[in-house]
Amino acid sequence: MVAAGGNVRADRVTIGVCVMEKKVFSSPMEQILERLRAFGEFEIIIFGDKVILGDPIEIWPNCDCLIAFYSSGFPLQKVQAYAALRRPFLVNELEPQYLLHDRRKVYEHLEKYGIPVPNYALVNREYPYQELDYFIEQEDFVEVHGKRFWKPFVEKPVNGDDHRIMIYYPSSAGGGMKELFRKVGNRSSEFHPDVRRVRREGSYIYEEFMPTGGTDVKVYTVGPGYAHAEARKSPVVDGVVMRNPDGKEVRYPVLLTPTEKQMARDVCSAFRQMVCGFDLLRCDGRSYVCDVNGWSFVKNSYKYYDDAACILRKIFLDAKAPHLSSTIPPSLPWKSNEPVQPTEGLTRTGSGIIGTFGQSEELRCVIVVIRHGDRTPKQKVKLKVTEEKLLNLMLKYNGGRPRAETKLKSAIQLQDLLDATRQLVPPTRSGRESDSDAEDVEHVEKLRQVKAVLEEGGHFSGIYRKVQLKPLKWMKVPKRNGDGEEERPIEALMILKYGGVLTHAGRKQAEELGRFFRNNIYPGEGTGLLRLHSTYRHDLKIYSSDEGRVQMSAAAFAKGLLDLEGQLTPILVSLVSKDSSMLDGLEDASIEMDEAKARLHEIIISNAKSKKTEEPPKFPWMVDGAGLPANASQLLPKMAKLTKEVTAQVKLLAEGEDEKLALTSSFSKYDQAKALGKTTIDVARIAAGLPCGSESFLLMFARWRKLERDLYNERKDRFDITQIPDVYDSCKYDLLHNAHLNLEGLEELFKASQILADGVIPNEYGINPKQKLKIGSKIARRLLGKVLIDLRNTREEAISVAEPKFIEDEALFLPTKETELQQKNQVRNEDGRRSSTTSEKSMDQEDEDDRETKYRLDPKYANVRTPERHVRTRLYFTSESHIHSVMNVLRYCNLDESLQGEDSLVCQSALDRLHKTRELDYMSNIVLRMFENTEVPLEDEKRFRIEMTFSRGADLSPLEDKTSESSSLLQEHTLPIMGPERLQEVGSYLSLDKFEKMVRPFAMPPEDFPPAAPPQAFSGYFSKGAGMLERLASLWPFHKGASGTNGK
Repeated sequence: MVAAGGNVRADRVTIGVCVMEKKVFSSPMEQILERLRAFGEFEIIIFGDKVILGDPIEIWPNCDCLIAFYSSGFPLQKVQAYAALRRPFLVNELEPQYLLHDRRKVYEHLEKYGIPVPNYALVNREYPYQELDYFIEQEDFVEVHGKRFWKPFVEKPVNGDDHRIMIYYPSSAGGGMKELFRKVGNRSSEFHPDVRRVRREGSYIYEEFMPTGGTDVKVYTVGPGYAHAEARKSPVVDGVVMRNPDGKEVRYPVLLTPTEKQMARDVCSAFRQMVCGFDLLRCDGRSYVCDVNGWSFVKNSYKYYDDAACILRKIFLDAKAPHLSSTIPPSLPWKSNEPVQPTEGLTRTGSGIIGTFGQSEELRCVIVVIRHGDRTPKQKVKLKVTEEKLLNLMLKYNGGRPRAETKLKSAIQLQDLLDATRQLVPPTRSGRESDSDAEDVEHVEKLRQVKAVLEEGGHFSGIYRKVQLKPLKWMKVPKRNGDGEEERPIEALMILKYGGVLTHAGRKQAEELGRFFRNNIYPGEGTGLLRLHSTYRHDLKIYSSDEGRVQMSAAAFAKGLLDLEGQLTPILVSLVSKDSSMLDGLEDASIEMDEAKARLHEIIISNAKSKKTEEPPKFPWMVDGAGLPANASQLLPKMAKLTKEVTAQVKLLAEGEDEKLALTSSFSKYDQAKALGKTTIDVARIAAGLPCGSESFLLMFARWRKLERDLYNERKDRFDITQIPDVYDSCKYDLLHNAHLNLEGLEELFKASQILADGVIPNEYGINPKQKLKIGSKIARRLLGKVLIDLRNTREEAISVAEPKFIEDEALFLPTKETELQQKNQVRNEDGRRSSTTSEKSMDQEDEDDRETKYRLDPKYANVRTPERHVRTRLYFTSESHIHSVMNVLRYCNLDESLQGEDSLVCQSALDRLHKTRELDYMSNIVLRMFENTEVPLEDEKRFRIEMTFSRGADLSPLEDKTSESSSLLQEHTLPIMGPERLQEVGSYLSLDKFEKMVRPFAMPPEDFPPAAPPQAFSGYFSKGAGMLERLASLWPFHKGASGTNGK
């Protein structure tokens, strides 16, 4: 340190460090200042807190260049006065630093320079809790000046020094709020499931929440031509800070795109801060700046310290000593004393479900199609309503259109319906219902059922229940103002759908399966996947259908896969993307499925399953109705009789429910929203003799009574075989979750319905292999097309890494003038803010590969032994229909006329096992893994191979064999998941080319998907030598020939 007024060598440039001591003596600052000293060209003067805070500026040390930036307690105005007095060259200008304390001004400034920011709006209050006429808050959105932000949205205080940022989640994901804050120990956020209303004590920015794959990117500039980016686990996921053995937060360097590099230049120039950190959000293939921090250095990166010191040296010499050579010496002066950083490796081989990974093979891609976990039975109530209150409610929410149907899903809508229903249904049964008309009694009972469903407790959510009101009859009535007539509905059809909710067992199953995948599917015995993922060499995307049970299964699986903590709602919103067009719906195959069901009914009822032959067919799965029991027609009356007996028992329980609930009032309200994260049973409800979960005896009786009526129509003496899966579903659910109710005949009914369901369910997706193939290709067409895109992109990416398409030394950070202009125009022409959209994704309009957010490890700065290793994982969570469809295409694709003569993708023994597989139960899955043999030439078809396995999902043996081991499992209401089984013979080889050839005829054709952008090869900002730094520095126009007296 040089004292104020001391002499310095004339041939040295003096650098004043006017910064609070806590920042001066931080490790990154010390590392970089030490490197600057090592050049021998600079005299570094550290002012110190005593000088900065206590001494007048007139006696502060004089300097040529000044490093000064704000931190807590820093007198920015005083330093400005010093800079005006002495006129040093400023690395970071002082006036713009005031902007950084106000998030409103930061966003305004970013927009002024055309830098993309999230879609946002400002709520400015002059005093706490001020009511504003332009601000509206509803259950699932806020509206600011007419701009609506649907949950999830982000709430930021306008004060840049207030780090309490809130994220509010939609009721469809369980609701609640996550509070982000500065790291405290190993926590950086906290989830509050009961908080649903926004803050009103101050001024806030509201902005659209951006799903970034659970990752934040921090960018650090040193001058406008250099930016270093690091990624970390976002606090919005589970709030647990990942730390290394030294206690430092784990971050890894990632590559920036050309557009992001331009954004870094623009941020640096717009705020006139050469050394500047800012936060980047990547979403749907675009990037947005959500915060600018000012002076920031990277921690724990010697390569970055080298780069920063060399660049700052160039800046200082150009500004104050242009006569001195700024050529970087061939050997950096501090290199001889620098400690060697240990690298962390990842084991190359690991235990897989099929043998071990070969020394020359690398796992490149994992694709999994997974059914959701254990759920409650799906239910539907239909009733015709003529009550004025309900008809008025329909008009209220359909805009007053008498012939338009209405859908009620939001909390406000469902509360309105509950209020109306309560007024129409007497609180208790009168006991005189036998005197009433039978239809009136049934109508009141259905209204009572609707009321019970709406009163299930907890927070209303469209993820659990929804109502449709469809007008059926109308009449003309005089208008209220007496001016003519208007049409009014006088009757409507109400359809209430509920149930199908993921149970505590389903959440536990999904989480445990995620853990199994982490430990068995990837190299490295469990730690391997976490290491790959944390170092941004694991490209993970999770997709789900629109159903709540499927979304929550995906979130629970992700929790187990990535070893996350906390509630499912933040994990769901952060990591799971909905794609209903790919993973929902049977409409495309509805005609063929109706034909299959009709033929199935004919086979069962007429006992015409197949013509009797002297010997069984060689391939039993090739006949029509394969898997149906020979005595199916005899089992149906038995099922109907047993269903009636079980229903009668539940009816008795329902009649005594009012008295039971009066004694156990604490259990009358079961909060499904709060139960989202639970993986254990509600012991208190079970002990009280109540049904498991949220179901009341009334609703349990309604469920069984509907099954009894729908399975067998006594008047027509006709069985409806489509009800067989539903009866089996209810039996399985009650045996697992309500065994404590001791329903007689339930086990016998389960066994009879299971035999029939094992034959009926697979045949609903095609009565024979050719029809199964046709139906499967229609249901899973888009999903199969997406799978082929995943595999193709992985192959192209692997090839691009194996054969780089450019020389790394020529990959300049700075673009040419021509490309720079193009990039600027592109950024300027795009709307600076992200357009407001719903969280549901559709891939019809844009290239899927471009839209998927990518994070790629930067090998130049990564302290990782194998930075080139990279695995792509795609998880598709869906329903039973899509699992059957994908499996049917895989095993029967060779039956298509275009593929005649080809062998099936599935081996003969696996075909036989699949035929004997009774059902693809909860959490059943199909796994495709792609491997690359790096010792085989790129053009060889054996370079990439596909491995296929499947799991039948939940193991039903505990329900079938009441052993002591199974009884302990049943106490937890959870069935274990079956392990994976091969679809190929051991030692067989399925090339990627063969797989594509066999699946392509049944997948969405490539021309329906926009062409994917060529994958980016790994590229760093600089070569290892000093040549690139020198060439880069020579391109900078900044401060060339700057006057010694002008710091601007």
